[in-house]
Amino acid sequence: MISMLRGMPLMAAIGLAAASAAWAGEQAKSPPATSAAATSLSTAQRQLAGSQAEVTRLAQDLHRQESDSRRASERLRQQDRTIAELREQLQVLQSRTPPGAP
Repeated sequence: MISMLRGMPLMAAIGLAAASAAWAGEQAKSPPATSAAATSLSTAQRQLAGSQAEVTRLAQDLHRQESDSRRASERLRQQDRTIAELREQLQVLQSRTPPGAP
């Protein structure tokens, strides 16, 4: 029994050393808070850059669509003018033709 009591401090010292080594190893693996903040900032900056690129692309798409829409509107206005002119010409021709003529 006495030999067992003599071994207790040695066992306690070994256990304490093992626990200290494990704790130190965990501390070495955990990145410091500043590193986590830097990583988070870097991620946020990448997301911001991606969002800005997306906004630029969408603005270009909008400009292109507005331009296409303006051109289409102008084509429709021109077609409306052409139709109006053709109707006038038709009315003139119909007024010149005597009734009952083929």
